[in-house]
Amino acid sequence: MNYNRDAKGASAVVARIERQAGRASAVQADVAEQGSVDAMFDRVEEQLGPVLVLVNNAGTRDDLMAGFLEPKRFAHVLAVNLLGSFHTIHRAIGNMTRARFGRIVNVSSISSLRPLPGQSAYAASKAGVEALTRAVAVEVARRGVTVNAVAPGLVDTGFVETMNDEWGQAMPSRRVAQPQEVAALIRYLASQDAAYVNGAVLTIDGGLSAGLAIFSPRGRPVPAIDVIHE
Repeated sequence: MNYNRDAKGASAVVARIERQAGRASAVQADVAEQGSVDAMFDRVEEQLGPVLVLVNNAGTRDDLMAGFLEPKRFAHVLAVNLLGSFHTIHRAIGNMTRARFGRIVNVSSISSLRPLPGQSAYAASKAGVEALTRAVAVEVARRGVTVNAVAPGLVDTGFVETMNDEWGQAMPSRRVAQPQEVAALIRYLASQDAAYVNGAVLTIDGGLSAGLAIFSPRGRPVPAIDVIHE
């Protein structure tokens, strides 16, 4: 399990896995840097062997109207969300194709299609993740490797600090998703049962993207809702 800054949180997740008889380790790396990713993979492969299942869930956001967002801040969001996914795929794909088995699941967002104002960097990065997913999927399909993406809506993880119960009531399902529900979809895509699912972007948003608009807790219509999952 990769982390960048939150060592305490990563250790807590490792402990949860080990309590359920799993084997886990936390490895620090900045996915925006290829050298850092390579060092992480070196350590993981030394401990556990080739990485055959990869979930790209690292992410950041920097919400500001495009006219005010500095280019370097825009580039940082793309470096983490999009380039970071490429870095890990680039490193993992060789062993997967040689093994004739691999599962890559990229975490996108419904903001790729329905961004809120101020989400130019985040939406662009996630749209790029979906395009990357499809492109790599067709490249490796003959080798027993699948590449898919999940696009969550609002998920109760703390990524949006201002979320409250009113946000859930604004959803068609009248609630937000729990992290375990998104994890269950990722687990399916990583399993043998999903061997023929490839190049797909699966939305998990409680019906939010099925409508043209929703209403925010303050009653104003908005074209989409902020996304929270990484």
